[in-house]
Amino acid sequence: MINEPKIVEITEIIEETPTIKTFKFDWNFKTLGKPNPGEFVMVWNFSNEKPMSISQINDNELAISVKNIGKFTSELHELNVGDQIGIRGSYGHGFNNSFTGKRIIAIGGGVGMAPINAIASDLAANNEVSVISAAQTKDELLFLDSLENSGVDVNPCTDDGSFGFEGFATNCLESLLENATYDYAFVCGPEIMMKGIFEILEAANIPGQYSLERYMKCALGVCGQCCVDSEGWRICVEGPVFENTQIEQITEFAKYRRDAAGVKY
Repeated sequence: MINEPKIVEITEIIEETPTIKTFKFDWNFKTLGKPNPGEFVMVWNFSNEKPMSISQINDNELAISVKNIGKFTSELHELNVGDQIGIRGSYGHGFNNSFTGKRIIAIGGGVGMAPINAIASDLAANNEVSVISAAQTKDELLFLDSLENSGVDVNPCTDDGSFGFEGFATNCLESLLENATYDYAFVCGPEIMMKGIFEILEAANIPGQYSLERYMKCALGVCGQCCVDSEGWRICVEGPVFENTQIEQITEFAKYRRDAAGVKY
């Protein structure tokens, strides 16, 4: 696992929203391994390296969906088809399918839809999968068409009501639960959103898995940068995906996180 990045060529770029692009590249599953939904890769642009969730797992092809929020992501957004990047991984404890039942609800907020897209697409063939794709406004909604084409029941949700359900992901979930129930859930998005979703699902006795994000440096569990209070779990190794029973034990969940220096904020 401690290896140099594999240099890959970008084969396709999809402009998903005004701020998010999906980058596809070939990945030989036989020699490099096939990732599981929920795992992440370290992306190297030959000057810096950052973790990115895998948004698509196709036949010997992977994709990452990147939101332009800073210097590193801005540089990625300037790349073109044919340009190269370094990929290290995959890493982490991803989603697992050791759950009971067939009725699945998957909930993603913003670019948190990346791993949700991967797991929902993977489960759609053998399960009844519903997805809440939440964003602030219509232009920022992700993967609606591709998920519908996979047989997923997609429920778009926007804060401003410009498309689909008007309100937050929590409001949309409460509305769905008025007329339906689910056996299991998968969740990723802003942590304050996930906290609200967690409370609703716990009250409804719906177990699930939650994908967390923290500041990462090594992705190998060595540096300890991404440890969470109070269990000391490393997001890059024991996570990024945790079951609902584990989420209850993370005291910092939706309260604070730490910066590069380890300071709470």
